[in-house]
Amino acid sequence: MQGRIGRPYRWVTGLALWQVPSHVRTYVLAVYGVAIAAATSTAFLMPVTRLDLLRFGVLALCAVVYIEFTRRIERQREYWRGSTAPYLDTKSVWSFAAVLVLPPVMASAMVVLTYAVAWWRIWPHERPVPLYRWAFSGATVVCGTQAAVAVLALGMHHYPGVPDAAVPAGLIDLVVVAAAAALRWLVNASMVMAAILISNAKADIRDLFRNFAEHLSEAGTMGLGVVAATLVVGHPVVLAGVVVALVAMHRSLLLHQFQHKARTDTKTGLATAGWWRELAEQALARAQDRDGTLGVMLVDLDHFKTINDKRGGHLVGDQVLAAVGDALREETREQDICGRFGGDELAIVIPDVSSPRNLLAVAERIRRRIHSVVVEIPGEDGQGPLELTGLTVSIGATLFPAPDVEDIDDLLRRADTALYEAKEGGRDRTCLSPSPTPIPTQAAGS
Repeated sequence: MQGRIGRPYRWVTGLALWQVPSHVRTYVLAVYGVAIAAATSTAFLMPVTRLDLLRFGVLALCAVVYIEFTRRIERQREYWRGSTAPYLDTKSVWSFAAVLVLPPVMASAMVVLTYAVAWWRIWPHERPVPLYRWAFSGATVVCGTQAAVAVLALGMHHYPGVPDAAVPAGLIDLVVVAAAAALRWLVNASMVMAAILISNAKADIRDLFRNFAEHLSEAGTMGLGVVAATLVVGHPVVLAGVVVALVAMHRSLLLHQFQHKARTDTKTGLATAGWWRELAEQALARAQDRDGTLGVMLVDLDHFKTINDKRGGHLVGDQVLAAVGDALREETREQDICGRFGGDELAIVIPDVSSPRNLLAVAERIRRRIHSVVVEIPGEDGQGPLELTGLTVSIGATLFPAPDVEDIDDLLRRADTALYEAKEGGRDRTCLSPSPTPIPTQAAGS
């Protein structure tokens, strides 16, 4: 008897959810509870008719066909998605259409159905995404769905239903639908972002919004949801066109992710050398056309080979590069362009620098920022983690316009000459080309 009781217990405690930290598990279970409570509280507010069942069947069929046609693309998109990037739910067109034209209980059922089918078809053999995380994403959508139900029930002239055909009632209904869609997205995104921050102490909140353009695409799927709801009420056969449009949009999302990965250095998160050069050439062309200014810096980590040789090898070196890349992003503006040229050499383009003095000030701010970088590295012989501090960089900088400068290679040569002067002068300093003006280490506190 104990064996029979123990087997289910061991199965439950062996689930991936029970292997995560307790505070993460508590949050996930709390969201599950909120989703169940919200769906249950509205389940019996409206009766389910035969027409509702028919419309549910049509939307469900479209959702299953859509998932089947996009499952290979979705699998690749999930592999390429960053660990701090929220999941973009392109299936929401069907669940949002259900929110509009079906009773709340069936709207929740549509979310459960689409997530269950996607889990079954997208990952038929391997499961890189734990089931609890997939269920968590579905639970957040259920919470957002019930929030949207409340807005629609309070604001629309006829709920469930599509916006009124008459004016101004129809316009008012559209505003209510837009508010419901926005609230649905906000609830869902907030819960997911909170989970990422809770489960990853090193997550930067800015990383959560780096793929904001993709979230705008999710807004587009909700717009298609309104179209799908209208069609399922009046012309359900035309829903095939919505499926085709969604499949095409899905492919464009995957292309965007491939482009982003191809242009991003995997160790630093900065632009690759090729992408940096392309952006730098564009920035220089703008400066030439507008009689503007442009600063170029080469940043070289001092004694990086020693870090690799004596501090734990290339894995520690990669950690240092990642930390320095984060520091550069924090100390530069959005319009500045940071890239990795290879090894430990980084490059920065700074548009609209008003004077050599300002360029030097920016370079010095970056140099001092690197002083404060702390990298946690593994200890030796079973010791706990250690902190690697005291990182320094040498910086060579140059400013456009300058004599005999025609292209980005000319600027890079001038910056490289200044960088050589900085390293020959003792490292941990900045030099400006063409007349190197070294700023010694002692100036760091000034």
